Amino acid sequence: MQTRLTIVKVGGKVVEEPESLAELLNDFSKIVGNKILVHGGGRSATAIAAKMGIESKMVDGRRITDKDTLDVVTMVYGGLVNKNIVAQLQSRNINAIGLSGADLDLIRAVKRPVKDIDYGYVGDVKYVNCEQIEQLINAGVTPVVAPLSHDGKGQMLNTNADTIASELAGALARSFKVQLIFCFEKKGVLANPEDENSVISELNMPTYEMHKKSGVINAGMIPKLDNGFTALTRGVQEVLITDVDGLKFKSSTGTRLSLEDN
Repeated sequence: MQTRLTIVKVGGKVVEEPESLAELLNDFSKIVGNKILVHGGGRSATAIAAKMGIESKMVDGRRITDKDTLDVVTMVYGGLVNKNIVAQLQSRNINAIGLSGADLDLIRAVKRPVKDIDYGYVGDVKYVNCEQIEQLINAGVTPVVAPLSHDGKGQMLNTNADTIASELAGALARSFKVQLIFCFEKKGVLANPEDENSVISELNMPTYEMHKKSGVINAGMIPKLDNGFTALTRGVQEVLITDVDGLKFKSSTGTRLSLEDN
């Protein structure tokens, strides 16, 4: 019988602001059973890059990662943000370990090929080392994973945090009953971006495609949803997009994804 595994991906303002991060970690620490936390940290990377005189370039919400930017995101994601979260979880009696994709050969990727846009040192995931991370989970350790991968040839790569969470969830679904939660500053997927309460409570694949065509769902929400639906196709049992309140499991907020209309 498979045991439960909850994977929470936290990003946006939630991970950047001390108060919201503390609230999230309080709720995360109360999740019963096996768990993994995947984090972003883009705003911190942008701020520190600016202090170093390095311009941050974005295309459709995705970071162009040249060599200088790669150095910054490796330091910020793999160091500053990751270790701060680990330390805070330890203070909440969660035996956490901070990992990047290079640690334990956890996540291998290939440098994204140049098509219309050269994204630089951005990695597309090819492999997740399930055995290593399963050993940690089964030993009662909580992995905290930074959005960094590597190519197996000594090169670190910047990889979207939603993708990291989805790939981990899909790979681990073979051994665990996986719930994937994307937690950010919105209550869920909004039917009207101007109305914070216009949450779409249930979203299936056909309806998602319809909303994309109409423009109701656009921009940065599309990669998050693509990753969520991909996870479901790989055997993940539940995908929820919500805010910190939704993580408490006491709130009706959030958007649950399904492949087909129930």
